[in-house]
Amino acid sequence: MRAALALLLLLAAARAMHRGRAYVREKVCQEYRMLGKENFRTLTIIANSRKYSNGTFEEIGHLVRDIVSLAETCCADGADPSCYDTGSTALSDKSCSPDSPFPAHPGTAECCAHKGLERKLCLAALRHPPQPLPRYLQPSDKELCQAFRQDPREFADRFLYEYSSSYSQAPLPVLLGSTRTFLSMVSTCCISSAPTACFLKEKLERKTLSLLTLTSNRICSRFSAYGKDKTSFSYLALLAQKVPTASFEDLLPLAECAAELSSQCCDSVAEDCMQKKLLEHTAKVCAALSARDKLFADCCKGKNLMENHFCILAMPPAPAPKLPEALEPTNKELCGKEGALHATRFLFELARRHPSLPDAVLAKLYDASRKLLGECCSSKDPSACLDSQRKWMEAELLPFLEKASQLCGQYNKLPFLEFKKRLRESLMQAEPEASPAQLEELLEQRASFASTCCLPDAPPLLCASKV
Repeated sequence: MRAALALLLLLAAARAMHRGRAYVREKVCQEYRMLGKENFRTLTIIANSRKYSNGTFEEIGHLVRDIVSLAETCCADGADPSCYDTGSTALSDKSCSPDSPFPAHPGTAECCAHKGLERKLCLAALRHPPQPLPRYLQPSDKELCQAFRQDPREFADRFLYEYSSSYSQAPLPVLLGSTRTFLSMVSTCCISSAPTACFLKEKLERKTLSLLTLTSNRICSRFSAYGKDKTSFSYLALLAQKVPTASFEDLLPLAECAAELSSQCCDSVAEDCMQKKLLEHTAKVCAALSARDKLFADCCKGKNLMENHFCILAMPPAPAPKLPEALEPTNKELCGKEGALHATRFLFELARRHPSLPDAVLAKLYDASRKLLGECCSSKDPSACLDSQRKWMEAELLPFLEKASQLCGQYNKLPFLEFKKRLRESLMQAEPEASPAQLEELLEQRASFASTCCLPDAPPLLCASKV
C-alpha cells in the first residue's frame, strides 16, 4: 500500500515541467529512488497507456524502456548533472524522427517544429482521445493462469497496458488500485490449491473497486468531453429522464454537485478523492429522490453505495409523464442576466417530457442554445433574431426530437430483432421511393446509432458525431 501511495507522487513531476528542467530531474530522481525501478516502471506503463490509449503494446513498451533507462542512468549516484537534460533531449529527438518507435500522434509534427524545452513540453502535453468504449475483456480464470504461468512479467505488462488504455479516463489512483489488486489476485489464485474458490473470493472483495473503475471512467470521459457546465446539464437531464416528477429546483443542485465532483477528482492524485466524493454524492441523490420513484428507491436500498450508484446509472428512462406544454422563456429572460439558466430550465423541461431522448441529442441542444444566446443577444435586434429561431424550432427541431425520442424509446423497450423489424417498416413508410439498398443503409445507420447512443453510458464524443 505504501508503494502504491508513493507512486501517485510521480504525477507531480509531469505538472512541474514549467518550473524548469532541474526541478523535473530532482523530482523524478527522488521518486525513482524512493519507489525503486520496478514500481517506477509499473507507473510508467500505466501513465503512458492512459496517455496514448490508441498506441500499440509494442509502442508503449519502447517508450517505457527509454523512460526507465533515462531515470536509471541519470538518477544514479555520481551521474553527471547534465545527464538528464541530455537524455531527455535525445528522447524528444527520437520522438520526432520519421521512424520513431513511439506511439504516433497527429500533433507530433507541430511539436517537432519547436526546439529545446519548448519541444519537450509540447510533446509531454500530447495525449490520445479516450477509447469510445472500454475494449478490455477479462479472460477466463483458466486462461489468466495459463498466460501468467507462461511469462508472469509479460502477462503483467500486457494487462497493465490493456486495462489502462481501456479505462484511460479513470483517475490515476483508481487505476493503480484496480490494477494492483487484480495482479495480486492472479498471482495468489494461480498458485492456490483451490483456484476456483480463490478467484471467487478475490473477485467479490474487489467488486467495489471494479465498479469504481468502470464508473469513474464513464464520469471522467464525459467530463473530458463536455467540461464542467455541460457535465452539470448532462447529469441534470439524466436525472430528469429517470425521475420526471422531480422539479428543476430539486435536481439542479444534484447536477452541480456531480459536475463539481468530476472537476475535483478526475485529475486528482489524492488516493480516495473519487471514491469518497462519489459515495457522498450517491447518498445525497438517494436521500433526495428515493421517495419520488420506486425504481430509484430500489437502487438505493443496498448497503454498498457504489453498487447503488451503478444501479442508478443503469436505470431505464421513465415512461413519458403527462405534463402541460413547457413554457418557453421570453426573449427578455433569455437575454437577461440569467439567460443561460432560463435556457437550461427549458432544456430540462424538454428532457423530462422526452425521457428516451439520448444524451448526445440533448448535448447538441445545449451547445446550440449557448451559441444562440451568444449570437442573438449581442445582435442589433435580439428579439427578431430569437423569434426567427423559434419558428425554426417549431418547424424543424421539435419533429426531429420526437423521432429521436421514438427511436430510442423503441430500442429500450424491444428485443433487438423486433426493434429492427419495426424500424424497417417505419422507414419503408417514410421513404416509399427509396431503393432496397438505400433502405438497408438507413436501417443500419439508425440501428447503429440506437445500439450505441440510446444507452445510459453512451460514449459522448462518438455519439456527438453520429447525431
